[in-house]
Amino acid sequence: MKTFFAAAAALAVGLSSTIALAQEAVTLQLKWVTQAQFAGYYVAKEKGFYKEVNLDVTIKPGGPDIAPPQVIAGGGADVVIDWMPSALASREKGVALVNIAQPFKRSGMMLTCRKDSGIKSPADFKGKTLGVWFFGNEYPFLSWMSKLGIPTNGGPDGVTVLKQGFNVDPILQKQAHCVSTMTYNEYWQIIDAGLSPDDLIVFKYEDQGVSTMEDGLYVLEDKLKDPAFADKMARFVKASMKGWTWARENSDAAADIVLENDATGAQTEKHQRRMMQEINKLTAGSNGKLDPADFDRTVATLLSGGSDPVISKKPVGAWSHAIIDKAM
Repeated sequence: MKTFFAAAAALAVGLSSTIALAQEAVTLQLKWVTQAQFAGYYVAKEKGFYKEVNLDVTIKPGGPDIAPPQVIAGGGADVVIDWMPSALASREKGVALVNIAQPFKRSGMMLTCRKDSGIKSPADFKGKTLGVWFFGNEYPFLSWMSKLGIPTNGGPDGVTVLKQGFNVDPILQKQAHCVSTMTYNEYWQIIDAGLSPDDLIVFKYEDQGVSTMEDGLYVLEDKLKDPAFADKMARFVKASMKGWTWARENSDAAADIVLENDATGAQTEKHQRRMMQEINKLTAGSNGKLDPADFDRTVATLLSGGSDPVISKKPVGAWSHAIIDKAM
């Protein structure tokens, strides 16, 4: 009889351990391809931070034809990384995204121009051709032009908008006087292509008073009503922020982890290590909790679109501290 009870107890313990160790699946959709911009998530996966909180995380790279709001709306992800302008525009159009964490504290977006174009200040944009990213990335630019009172339909008093691919060819080939760049990526592509910093003039969106929040974590509002999902997201955010802290403290090693996860083999060690250093400047000081003042500033920028603003009214319920508070 004692043997029976001992066996039963051992079986119960075994079942309990199996249940405790069962990992819940989470799918994360990135905004762009595998690169140091997303190092915190790759670090969290590689270092076992997700496993520590019983999560099995699948990281799906993005690309030029992948819109995170569409992916999550179609059930292809549990959580997505998106820029706030895109997320708020999507919310107004019916995809009820909610910001549950904000790992990026600052904006890395810039407009980089050739000095030989004669551009010295934003007032000189008139009559020029400017490269702009679309797929939701155009909203900060359009708000900026609206603030300046510069039309975007061409002409001597306006700007001609060149729908920019995700490269810097237009400025190298003089198809555009300026192109969209990030502090951590395309700017350095221009430098690596042969132009020097002295050949360029850069306008950071933050310095122009039109910066908007980038790279936040978003989920669908209805999903947050499920306590089990909310708990899973809290664990995901906790592990992800641990990954970002590790990345800042181990910059080169974090970049190497990104390279190991680049299935395309397109990234280089030099570029990713440099990118990681720049990314760390944008995440420094963030514990993942969205500052309501940053949200309000982003909304004010998006509403300042003149007759055609990015959003028509201040969103309600577009962010929540419930998940990050639980994670912290």
